[in-house]
Amino acid sequence: MAEEKKFPYAEEVKFPPAMAGWEEMYPPHRLFSKDRDDWEKRHFWYQDKIHDPEALYPLDDIFNEAWQISLSQYTTRVFCIPPAQGVQQRMLGCYMYISAVEPPPPEVIGEKAEVFGKRLPYVLQNYDMLWQKWLEKFQTLGRDMQNVKVPEELPKYVPDEDIFPVTKGYTPAYEVMAAFNTLVNQIFLGWQYHFEYLNLAYLAYLMFVDTAKKLFPGIKDGAVMKMVAGVDAAMFRPDEELCRLSRLAVAQRPVGDILKKNISADEKMKELQGTQEGRAWLEELEKIKDPWFFVSCASGWFHYEGSWVNKPDVPFSYMQSYVERLEKGEKIERSLKAIEKEREGLVEEYKKLIMAEDDRKSFEDAYNAVRTIYQFTENHIFWVENWFHTIWFDKVRKFGNLLVKYNVLKKTDDIFLFNRFEVPMLLEDMVTAWALGVGAPTRSKYWMEKAEKREKILAAAREWAPVPGLGVPPEEVSEPFTVMLWGITSDKVEEWLKGADLSANEIKGFASSSGVVEGPARVIKLSQNIVELKPGEILVCPSTNPSWAPVFTKIKAAVTDIGGLTCHASIVSREYGLPSVTGTGVATSIIKTGDILRVDGGNGIVTIVKRACG
Repeated sequence: MAEEKKFPYAEEVKFPPAMAGWEEMYPPHRLFSKDRDDWEKRHFWYQDKIHDPEALYPLDDIFNEAWQISLSQYTTRVFCIPPAQGVQQRMLGCYMYISAVEPPPPEVIGEKAEVFGKRLPYVLQNYDMLWQKWLEKFQTLGRDMQNVKVPEELPKYVPDEDIFPVTKGYTPAYEVMAAFNTLVNQIFLGWQYHFEYLNLAYLAYLMFVDTAKKLFPGIKDGAVMKMVAGVDAAMFRPDEELCRLSRLAVAQRPVGDILKKNISADEKMKELQGTQEGRAWLEELEKIKDPWFFVSCASGWFHYEGSWVNKPDVPFSYMQSYVERLEKGEKIERSLKAIEKEREGLVEEYKKLIMAEDDRKSFEDAYNAVRTIYQFTENHIFWVENWFHTIWFDKVRKFGNLLVKYNVLKKTDDIFLFNRFEVPMLLEDMVTAWALGVGAPTRSKYWMEKAEKREKILAAAREWAPVPGLGVPPEEVSEPFTVMLWGITSDKVEEWLKGADLSANEIKGFASSSGVVEGPARVIKLSQNIVELKPGEILVCPSTNPSWAPVFTKIKAAVTDIGGLTCHASIVSREYGLPSVTGTGVATSIIKTGDILRVDGGNGIVTIVKRACG
């Protein structure tokens, strides 16, 4: 009998001794468990490298908790996509694994089809109105979070104004605990909004791809992708503002000269304050900071990444490059009109090939649907994962400051070492000691030792290599979101099982954005190193981040380990007209910085033409 091809089950995975106790960092329902053993072993799990490629701090896990509910409910309970269920998560060794839930029984698929048939057309017919409503309520939610008051101290005695003329009735002890609970509720509400139309946007995309491939057998993925390119969305606005500020700086020479200097952003702003032109330019910058500088320096998912508004060296480095390129006569903006013209030409070209009127209607319906709703993918991502998360991280650090001030934690960011159920315990411990009176202790030694131990566990987890999958893989990976978004295919799973050939000079992946170019590789494994990219290089990375748009105007192509045809690297490459191959699985392991690459985005092939010396 042939040996079954499988990955280890969760209980068979071995961890280094330094990771002992990792399970205590996450809530029990997020772990693999004996009481759900049959269910968990019926599913194939894989590491979610798109959202959580790194060992996960417990408080940063709150976004995953929120998306598991939200993504799943919109598929199963709201818009009721007939054959689809939710995506479930488990933590193992500080890394997150996910699995698409097995399909529902046929009678449930039938019930859902009726609901789906009624609700999807309504959204498509009214999307412009629904989007405006979405934007209004989301911005209100974000402003509400900005207005949440986190007490800066616990006073020795509450002030007189809390007593006269009418006693307030509660103290900062209550305000501290209530404020954190409010923030957590707002995060969950924000993520409820996050998926409001996202699954439908991806579904419209999949339906368009399916229609195009049935009508035009042999059509390449790259051609289908170009038919949906040209999106004017919020995620591109921060880069557009940098371009505008850079042009303004070049027009006012002292400003441009200061921006080109190899000094810190703080030093540049100080020099700019010394000239009239500089002060006027800084006023322009101040006008657009909120919301457009509330964009993450990386993915927006992790507290340590920072955003442009609190790490100004990042946007100032982008503007330095833009000013230098403008002075050379180069164009720095995305060519949206050219992309739109190419898209419209391609669509007309293929429509001429359709002979039957019914087929023409099918194509036009699918095309109009995807063009209507697909923009949500690049709109929501700015407002939720960038603007909203920036506000959250800022607020959470105010609680961290308070816990440090009252000697419960050593460092502000130690608060991220505790999950969302534990943080209220730390806060309660702190305010209880305050309420009890002079000399009452907290369990500071216990919390500090726990934080120190968890930091060491996470450091060990970062050195550990998590297994890519868990359990028995299906004969064919066919779940559409798994393939299109995460880039997990049957071939990819087979590669995981047998191990990749790291000596190969040719790598294959998804043909995400067409075009052929050659150039030197720049391998970026850590997001903070993105500023090392030089004009004309080919970006090679695990996955791209939405906030990296400014580098897409100076690179020749993008190659990633992770992601399918609808991942962010694919979308942005198409929007900037660059060749891209995604989901190679091994690009950052095989390719070295300086290698000369040929990227064939139309066929999904990356060739190492010449190895770098040394």
